[in-house]
Formats: sequence, structure tokens, C-alpha cells
Amino acid sequence: MAYFYNYPANPILWDLGFVKIHWYGFLIVLALIICLSIVWHFRAKAQLADNHFYNLIFYLIIFGIIGARFWHVVFYNLNYFLASPWAVLKVWQGGLAIHGAVLAGLLTLYFYGRKHQLVFSRLTDLFALVLPLGQAIGRFGNYFNQELFGRPCEQGWCLAIEPANRPEAFINFSHFQPLFLYESVLDLILFLVLLWFFKARLKPGIITSLYLSGYSVIRFFMEFLRLDASAGFLGLKAVQWLSLAVIAVSAGWLVRVLSNRKV
Repeated sequence: MAYFYNYPANPILWDLGFVKIHWYGFLIVLALIICLSIVWHFRAKAQLADNHFYNLIFYLIIFGIIGARFWHVVFYNLNYFLASPWAVLKVWQGGLAIHGAVLAGLLTLYFYGRKHQLVFSRLTDLFALVLPLGQAIGRFGNYFNQELFGRPCEQGWCLAIEPANRPEAFINFSHFQPLFLYESVLDLILFLVLLWFFKARLKPGIITSLYLSGYSVIRFFMEFLRLDASAGFLGLKAVQWLSLAVIAVSAGWLVRVLSNRKV
């Protein structure tokens, strides 16, 4: 843990001169490989044929990245991207929002499943299972980019942040709460919980509901420690209200599943 305190992160993994490999991009690829390997392992349980697996992977990666970037650009820093439109393409510098990726993924699964007469909730369960694992790995990309940290702190596990990456109001502080690490650990725990339920052969749709509600709870409380957005209505940030809405919707989905209605 003392490593975080003593050494500021470097976003570059390899500098080959003519090209630079960023930690952020490397970790996204690593997360995809690990998560898709797990999906491949459980594809039969979700009654997913090999051809549909390959097709869905292609569509989910493409639309997931587009959705994640779109959400970040529109809801997090629109004025900056309007002034610097080419910066939209610089995903290696960070800026992929999980809410956009999840929404794009759900839409992709819905339309693909409808076209090929696949059970939507079986598809969502299969991919929702690995989402928190991918997030747990990907959060370390935020660490290397020095873009996800909380309030100043001086404990041994706190992050050393370069002055250029500190909020103006906290420019005189050198170390901050490692929110990326907190969320990564919680995401990993959520994945293990989902894996246990997934192997228990529950009704289709339950894993999806547990993921949506579980991650929303994590995100809701993490937002109290973040510095990158101010509180809004009733003291809560917009993403916290979104988290509460997702919890309500996923709870309704769970009730629908348990009542044996079609999902």
C-alpha cells in the first residue's frame, strides 16, 4: 500500500518511441479477455450457441465503447468536448462511463435477442455476471491516469497525485483517497457474489437485477467521496439519483422475475 503513497502513477506502460502503450488501454483489453473467457465457459448454461457468442461479442464491444464514451462526453464534460471535438477520440486518456456501456449493452442484447429469438434475460444474466469483474480490473486504469480519487488524506494507502491532476480547490494537498481501489475491491466482491448465485441455477433475470442494484449501491456511496462533481437536488449528485432509479427499476425487474412473468 505504501507504493500508492510514495510513487505517483505513470499512465504509460511502454514507450516505444513511435507508439505509446497506455495502462488504461492495456487494462481494458485484459479485462475483456478475462471476462469473455468466463462468458465462453458459461455460454452453454445460458443456451447461447457459438455463432451467437461471436456475433454478440463483436456488437457488444463496438456499441459498448461507443455508449460508454457518449455518456462521458455528454453528461460529464460536454463543454470541454464541444471546444475540443477531436478529444472525443482520445479514449486512451480516460473517459468511459459504465452507465453508457451498460445501457448500450442492454439495447444490443435486446435487439439481437429479439431478432434471433433468444431469451433476453438469459443473455443479460450471462454478461452481467462478468461486468463487475471487468470494472474491478478497469478501475486500475483510473489509477494510472490519476483521474479517480477522493478527499485529501495522509494514510499509508493514500494516492500521490501530481499537481496538474489536482482540483484547483485542493492544489495544496498531495495525497488523496484511492477511490479506484475501494470500488475495485467492492466490484470484485460483487462478482464473487454473482458467480455464486449464477452457479445456483436461479431463474433468468435474477443475476441481472442483482448486478444492477449491487453496483448502483456501490456507486451511490462512492459518490460521497468523489471530488469531480458537486451535489445537486437534495444534496445528492445526478449520478446518485440515477443509481437510486436503477435500484428501483432492478428491484421491479426482480419482483417480475420471481412472480414468474415473462422477462
